[in-house]
Amino acid sequence: MTAPSPAEETTGDLEAQVSRRRTFAIISHPDAGKTTLTEKLLLYGGAIHLAGAVKARGAARQVTSDWMELERQRGISITSSVLQFDYAGCRVNLLDTPGHQDFSEDTYRTLVAADSAAMLLDNRKGVEERTRQLFDVCKRRRMPIVTFVNKCDRPGTDPMTLLSDVERELDIQCAPATWPVYRDGNFAGVVDRRSRQVLLFDRATDHGASVAESRAHSLDDPRLREELGAGAVDHLLEELQLLDGAGHPFDRDAFLAGGLTPVYFGSALTNFGVEPFLRDFLSLAPPPLPRDSTVGPIAPTSPGFTGGVFKIQANMDPRHRDRIAFVRIVSGRFEAGMEVRQVRTGKPMRLRSPQQFMARERTAIEEAWPGDVIGVMDRGVLRIGDTLSAGGDLEFQGIPRFPPEHFAQVIPTDPLRRKQLDTGLRELSEEGAAQVFYAQGEAGPAPIVGAVGQLQFDVMLFRLTEEYNAPCRLQPIGYRFPRWVTGPIEAIERAGSAGGRLRLFDAKGKPVLLFESEWAMRWAADHERELTFHQIAP
Repeated sequence: MTAPSPAEETTGDLEAQVSRRRTFAIISHPDAGKTTLTEKLLLYGGAIHLAGAVKARGAARQVTSDWMELERQRGISITSSVLQFDYAGCRVNLLDTPGHQDFSEDTYRTLVAADSAAMLLDNRKGVEERTRQLFDVCKRRRMPIVTFVNKCDRPGTDPMTLLSDVERELDIQCAPATWPVYRDGNFAGVVDRRSRQVLLFDRATDHGASVAESRAHSLDDPRLREELGAGAVDHLLEELQLLDGAGHPFDRDAFLAGGLTPVYFGSALTNFGVEPFLRDFLSLAPPPLPRDSTVGPIAPTSPGFTGGVFKIQANMDPRHRDRIAFVRIVSGRFEAGMEVRQVRTGKPMRLRSPQQFMARERTAIEEAWPGDVIGVMDRGVLRIGDTLSAGGDLEFQGIPRFPPEHFAQVIPTDPLRRKQLDTGLRELSEEGAAQVFYAQGEAGPAPIVGAVGQLQFDVMLFRLTEEYNAPCRLQPIGYRFPRWVTGPIEAIERAGSAGGRLRLFDAKGKPVLLFESEWAMRWAADHERELTFHQIAP
């Protein structure tokens, strides 16, 4: 038998590594329990030994994914995190995203780096507005979605009704994979519909910090009636019979196309149903998928290295004032120190000191594979949306951009810290945390910041003070409805001097008009015939 060539061995390694990767994000409405579920997935994946909680008792435990100080203070997720661990032979890249709509930009960019999503629902509320928005983003990308109905330890909507609501509101078929089991009206476990086994859980006394003990029974096991009561078992059997007759069977092709979602029930707080969900999710979720580019789809098993920058984060380690570019590897094998082309500039760059993440904690790595998310040190060269390639000049598509909806003037409380303020504003805008504008087309006396949501202003003020030692306050201005404009300079100056408008320049020197009302913006777009108006920077 002829020994395989080095090229064949490399191809075999690449295919094997791709097949064991799973890269996914969790989407949900705020307060549905996303951060708690993330902690419990890390617990069952062996990445942590004790799970924290957003409202932990005392100060002994803190949430792993919420690493930023303001996140810990407020108990909300503000920035996306990357969490990597191994489970059941899979390398898991879990992308934890902010739930609040004010941080939509960060969430949408992170979803571009994912191959599948776990949709988290509150069993009392079902589909909420933020869930619907994020689901629509996934649906446009035909992203496979697995659903976890959370908080089943509390009274909630009838499961049958909840599934009907999901199907009606999201236009997706639901195929329950597990079903809730109750004892004396209290959530006791789940039944796996495929194996017909009932998993009963014991609620621990450590408030869900450790793995829940479970016992498995077949549906016809006499001991099940002893534990649950004959009436509860009979009711469970009736529900399962109804699901078998009227429910949607699981169809993998429909699932991969985003038209059907397997549904799991559980409680992230008590750990009930979490392990069956994690185990099945990793078996159902696809390995890394091809990515569209300017030269066509790029398969993960293509030998040449390519990757895309979807996030930049400054000051993950405030002591060293670092700046990390998060890169989703699309194809080929990544090696520490390899030279790649930054396609936007056409310049070569060497990717030194690559790292993998467990939120803020970082570990140096020597290699990585498609589906992995790595961090590379950046000296201000990279931008969100950049493509890195060891071969041709292809570029990946699909990083969304959003116009600001709120504007405020930045007023330093210590004028001697202006240099630190300008540095902070520049770096935060490069992260995508906000957009910065100036009246004179350069760093003038009155920088103005724009944000999608008001909470972004709070985060900006906190970070400018704590990370850049540039205390300041914000003074809202009476202009909104931004439009970037292109055309003759004289026409831009004339349009910007009219009443009810404010002419600014973004960080790249491109002119922007703000308007006092939407009507004024529409009037200008209709009557300023020499100008072209753009919702985002052209």
